[in-house]
Amino acid sequence: MSFTIDHVNKSFAGLEVIKDLFMQVEENQIICILGPSGAGKTTLLNIISGVIPADRGKISGFADKNISYLFQEHRLLPWKTVEDNIDFVLKDKISLKERKRIIAHYLDMVDLTAFSAYYPSQLSGGMKQRVALARAFAYPSEILLMDEPFKGLDYHLKRTLREAFIKLWQADKRSVFFVTHDIEEALLMGQEIYVLTDRPATVKGKVPNPIPYYERTRNNSALQRIENEIHQLLSSRV
Repeated sequence: MSFTIDHVNKSFAGLEVIKDLFMQVEENQIICILGPSGAGKTTLLNIISGVIPADRGKISGFADKNISYLFQEHRLLPWKTVEDNIDFVLKDKISLKERKRIIAHYLDMVDLTAFSAYYPSQLSGGMKQRVALARAFAYPSEILLMDEPFKGLDYHLKRTLREAFIKLWQADKRSVFFVTHDIEEALLMGQEIYVLTDRPATVKGKVPNPIPYYERTRNNSALQRIENEIHQLLSSRV
């Protein structure tokens, strides 16, 4: 099965944000959408999720799919515990016994089992984002939309969260659309990297990244070649 974003266009009050954007991707891949800040990447995610319609063009493969989200902000409910924050997205969908099992499983995956009864105010920023990761994977979705969830974090925290994400995804694969303006992040996360122009956003090119995750290091010559290809696309004219 594949997902298609077929020559999509979107404007707001006469300002063209997305222009003739085309993507076709296979399911259960991590797709990185790389482009400068303000280039329409979040708008594209909103079209994929159905929050807003495209002006022209169409998308296919997304209908009737459950979607979960991971944002830059953790968006945890401050009056609920870690366990209850995850349970909140599962209620009315799954039995209590099964919810307990799912919550315990994902908290264990992100090494937060001991903090299940804590409130967000009692957690560090990195721990809150790990709870958000666990919640996004606990929700029974086929598609995960990630809108620069590691932006503004220090290097070591980014690395911890990336590793937690890859661990979760490899255990429970789903289709991921990961928005970033960070080339290194795209190289370390994406299996396919779509390079966008500045606004109005269109696709400059697609760069496959078949390198296994455990081999994606700065001294890997193959990864360096992929990085050079991305830089060439970013510097080229459409």
